[in-house]
Amino acid sequence: MVALEEVIPDNNVMTETAKILVVDDESNILDVLELYLLREGFQVVRASDGQAALKLYSESQPDLVILDLMLPKVEGLSVLKHIRQQTAALPVILLTAKSQEDDKLAGFASGADDYVTKPFSPRELVARVKVALRRNRESQKAAGKIIHKDEAISLDGLYINRTARKVEMNGKPVELTAKEFDLLWFLANNQGQVFSREQLLDRVWDYSFFGEMSTVTVHIRRLREKVEADPMRPRHIKTVWGVGYKFEP
Repeated sequence: MVALEEVIPDNNVMTETAKILVVDDESNILDVLELYLLREGFQVVRASDGQAALKLYSESQPDLVILDLMLPKVEGLSVLKHIRQQTAALPVILLTAKSQEDDKLAGFASGADDYVTKPFSPRELVARVKVALRRNRESQKAAGKIIHKDEAISLDGLYINRTARKVEMNGKPVELTAKEFDLLWFLANNQGQVFSREQLLDRVWDYSFFGEMSTVTVHIRRLREKVEADPMRPRHIKTVWGVGYKFEP
């Protein structure tokens, strides 16, 4: 189910031209999301099963995908993995009734940028869509710039290049999702500073009002598994109990 809200005309909404692929097997959710996204000026393509989603993804070349995990014909995770085989840059927001952390881990491990559980607020989801698209545009602009000395961090075998969005451990490439990279760069670029989960949502996700705290926890865990020699005893990404997280050189 989706939390229905009254659609109130908003004359201050900035018109967007981005194309959004919405995939869900519940027609009422498709209807409501299409209504809210169209109201904000987005183009909307919709699919009700995984097989149709794969076909429409290839044909429509969307700028962002809202994807339910529980789909007929082809499950959502398989659709996500197919997308990530084609591109690492396309923002994907998972939409599912499941709230267990294992499901979030599977989604993030497959390359999801965000995760929203049902029931949800359509306005909140649209806000997340806007944030994800803006972040993606900023990343694309940064990728086209010349590398400056402050665009890379190298320490203790860990190399992070912001412009190339590349990470290496002891000379070997590390595959990170887009949001994992954003979180790692933010922490590493602010070494020694402690950030709460709320602050990280605000600074990395821009979700100061509606973010899920577990999103940060899951991403921290994934980062440790990828860039720490011993994830259970992390060298760089430290937990400050009762406060949040910090990066130590």
